[in-house]
Parts: sequence; structure tokens; C-alpha cells
Amino acid sequence: MNGLEAFDARLNALIGNLSPAARKEMARTIAKRLRAGQQQNIKRQQAPDGTAFKPRKAPARKKKGRIKREMFVKLRTAKYMKAKGTADDAVVEFAGNVQRMARVHHYGLRDRPARGGKEVQYEARLLLGISKNDEAIIKEEIISYFYR
Repeated sequence: MNGLEAFDARLNALIGNLSPAARKEMARTIAKRLRAGQQQNIKRQQAPDGTAFKPRKAPARKKKGRIKREMFVKLRTAKYMKAKGTADDAVVEFAGNVQRMARVHHYGLRDRPARGGKEVQYEARLLLGISKNDEAIIKEEIISYFYR
């Protein structure tokens, strides 16, 4: 057993000693911080690993003076991107009807952009994921929770 496994085992024991309500509060705080990071990634039009999203196939400017807004503006709002915490896990997910659209873009699936339209193959644009920075945020939040 190396040092990291021993640390992980002790950390799990510490978290296990917390009451379910305290674990839920900690998970909710972690989920909210992770959601904020995911929202910033989407705003910057980049995947969690820092690579840029593939650009749209259609031009952003069709008519003179008209510019389409950036991708996923509404998707990154708290109305659609939910942060939940339970005693066992912290979850950041898309809610409701946008979940299907987010899945299509995240995995690069085929979909119809409009009813009755022809199917289009979308580029894969990773919307959610855990980066090294997110791992650091999680560790920081857990450690700071024990020093409160």
C-alpha cells in the first residue's frame, strides 16, 4: 500500500464518520463549485481538458449586422445545469428537455436541428467532465470542510 492509498483510506474513513446531513451539505457545496467551473468552460467554449470546441459548420453571420450568439448560452444557466448533492455523491447534470440536446453535442451524435429537417452529424463537444483543476477544487473543499 503506497502513501496515496493510505491517505485515500483515511480520508474515506473521515468522510464516513460524518453524519449523512453533513456529507450531503459537503457534496452540495462541491457540486456547486464544480458547476461554476463547468459553466466557465462552456462560456469559454472549451472542453474540460482545455481544448477548444469545434466551430459551428454554419456561419455565425448570415445577414449583414446579424451575429448568432455563442453556443450553449442558455444551456450553462442554473435553470438547465443542476448541481445536486446527496450523502453519497455530488452530481452536475443537465435537467429536463435540454438533457437530450446536451447528450447529442457531448458525444457527437446525429440529430435533427428542427422538426422535419434532415439529420445532421454533430461534432463532439465535451460539455461536462472533471479536469485536474476540478480535482484540486474537490480536494480543497473536502479539506476545508474538516477545518470549519
